[in-house]
Amino acid sequence: MNEYLEQANMLKSDIVKNRRTIHRFAETGFELPQTLEFVENKLTEYGLSPQRMGKAGIVCTIGTAGKTVLLRADMDALPMKETTGLSFAAQNGNCHSCGHDNHTAMLLGAAKLLKEHENKLEGTVKLMFQPAEEILAGAKDMIDSGLLENPKIDAAIGLHVAAGTESSDFGTLYYAKGAAMYSGDAITITVQGRNAHGSTPEKGVDAINIAAHIVIALQEITSREISTNDQAVVLVGKISGGDTVNTLAGHAVLEVSVRAASEEMRAWLKIRVKEIAQSVAATFRGEAQVDYVYGIGPLYNDPDLSEYLAGCCAQTMGKDKVVQVPITTGSEDFTYIAQQVPSVMFYLGSGSPEQGYCNSMHHPAFLINEDVLPLGCAIYAHCAVSFLSKRIK
Repeated sequence: MNEYLEQANMLKSDIVKNRRTIHRFAETGFELPQTLEFVENKLTEYGLSPQRMGKAGIVCTIGTAGKTVLLRADMDALPMKETTGLSFAAQNGNCHSCGHDNHTAMLLGAAKLLKEHENKLEGTVKLMFQPAEEILAGAKDMIDSGLLENPKIDAAIGLHVAAGTESSDFGTLYYAKGAAMYSGDAITITVQGRNAHGSTPEKGVDAINIAAHIVIALQEITSREISTNDQAVVLVGKISGGDTVNTLAGHAVLEVSVRAASEEMRAWLKIRVKEIAQSVAATFRGEAQVDYVYGIGPLYNDPDLSEYLAGCCAQTMGKDKVVQVPITTGSEDFTYIAQQVPSVMFYLGSGSPEQGYCNSMHHPAFLINEDVLPLGCAIYAHCAVSFLSKRIK
């Protein structure tokens, strides 16, 4: 057994305990007071000197002068009520349904291991505990606050649990070389109509009717306007509008998610959403204002780094447990880091439907097999040590 995995298994009870504690907090965005305090206390307990960075991030370093590798874990949860039935389920209306509690616990375990092996490091490991991944804002905030400097980062590694999907077999590591994840943009369309009593519809402009036609028209983008060789997502996830049951709605708001595999497709989709929304609104005598709320480009895994670190992971868990996959349609704010330094994002299978884990990420009943936590800890530690000991092109 790999030495890091063997030692991580000895820490399993602590890693699981840390995960369950963080899980109870389930804090969102940049508002993570309990989580931050807990992470800082644990890092200090392990002999490290954590520092706050940006609005709600934590960093610390282990090692000596030389190359520097960044290990990243996100800490935030989602604003949804948990339905797992776990004894340590969050009770505050939030939910760690994307698994960030696991990432934080695994990286805390890796911090303990790396500190104990600090004399073996041929460089520096920088630990990044970030907020606000779910709103695609935490990584950028930390970068703007100096994350990639002092010391300068040479490479970055992200690790994410996966469960409830076909590509989430327990104990299997999944990665892509090159294009790895789609872009993600949130767009708001505000439709302005004119209120009128339901008995005199000719005196009004029905914003709900316009919104309905916009939804239908937007679906034509992916079904009729892009090649069958390309893939993209245009999803209207939320609609609100109107005042009363017997009144033509004077206003409506649509919230749209757009995903693409390339920057070129991403830019074109954003243009088409705006053109279609405004044209449809004008057709029915209304107006549409289109606002880009936030977004991030596609994630790119550095091919050389991906190949080398996949080999390191094979040493940790076995060659047959490391699987290369195509680009996936999710989005990650780890992209901000990957745009500036060679990076790789791995996905660690933590339970598939065939293994009894039927709910995937962002489901309020999302579960993982906690036996995977020491493995994630070992992957973080082994990849860091291996990167610092070998020159990557």
